[in-house]
Amino acid sequence: MVRLQQGQTSAVIDSGELVSFQVQGHELIHQKGSPGWRNSDTEMFPIIGPTAAAGFSVTTPKGKAPQDQHGLLREMDYTLKEQTERQAIFQKEYLANTSIPNSKYPEKSTLEKVSWPYDFTFSKAFDLTDNGLSVTFTVSGENDMPYMLGYHPAFKLQNANAYIEAGTTRVSLQEVMEAGAKALPILDCDTLVLHDQKSVKIETHGFGAFMLWTEVPNMICIEPISFYPYAVENNELHKGFQELGPSEESFEVKISVLA
Repeated sequence: MVRLQQGQTSAVIDSGELVSFQVQGHELIHQKGSPGWRNSDTEMFPIIGPTAAAGFSVTTPKGKAPQDQHGLLREMDYTLKEQTERQAIFQKEYLANTSIPNSKYPEKSTLEKVSWPYDFTFSKAFDLTDNGLSVTFTVSGENDMPYMLGYHPAFKLQNANAYIEAGTTRVSLQEVMEAGAKALPILDCDTLVLHDQKSVKIETHGFGAFMLWTEVPNMICIEPISFYPYAVENNELHKGFQELGPSEESFEVKISVLA
């Protein structure tokens, strides 16, 4: 466990997973063991979305890659690279075509192992401020590597009347629940606010959109995404790829409590 502290703001990270984020004693993150989801946050990389209907295969310039839902990054372990009182950096490194056991197999998937035909390094950095938390993702690897990136944090809810505000758009918790497994997209958007017992602002850089998901009234996943996967057919998921440039690329999520 890594514990970060900055004034009245604190965070706890378990092997790269944000399991607690508190501002003035108020817990913002969904707690493991509570109804809704078994995790508190994770990443979707190098793909977002399901692959079962496409035979658990995604098209890349180097051929077909065996991938299960939301990609193989979550099947890898983070290594803690740096830590201070208010900052921590975690990293994962992948060697092209390395087979990794699929944790969904065999109960939830017929795909035993996943792999990706490119080398990459993925880092996740946490930085506490007096009233918020910045999570920065950095991707480096082979030039022109295709990829998508999504961040999948779950927020704890205290109020069944909680709602999301994105510009002039207002989304109720009930609307998110009714969207089901496909999640509710908020496209062309880099900032939104979750209004609950406290109002929480989520600002992003590099993603460009969100999708919202929950099946229960006590939590909601507010997921910054580079591509909404249900905009295409399952076997055309590759249409949502962007390409890695010659230098590393960064994405940022800032979570703060509004006064």
